[in-house]
Amino acid sequence: MQHMKAEAASQDLEQLNSLFRLLSDKTRLTILFLLAQGERNVMTLTRELGLPQPTVSHHLGLLRTSNVIANRRKGKQVFYALNGRVTASGGNELEVSMAHYRVKIEPASEA
Repeated sequence: MQHMKAEAASQDLEQLNSLFRLLSDKTRLTILFLLAQGERNVMTLTRELGLPQPTVSHHLGLLRTSNVIANRRKGKQVFYALNGRVTASGGNELEVSMAHYRVKIEPASEA
């Protein structure tokens, strides 16, 4: 029984580690903060980030396959938005939830 708990905890920590690796990239964090303001297509994100379209698409793909963002197709355009796993509050805070953990990203309060 103890071995099963340790194995489950290890799997949870591996998922948490993967999430931190995903969020450790400045471009992906910026994309999440932009999507917190509303859904966007690739061209809008490309313009806002000042990055080439293939770079933006690569980061969107990583976020989407990790179930951090969702996409919907309208004609030939694909729009991206936060899914229920990532929520935004106050415009400068993000909260990412997974099985047994929640990661909150917010500005430090001034002392």
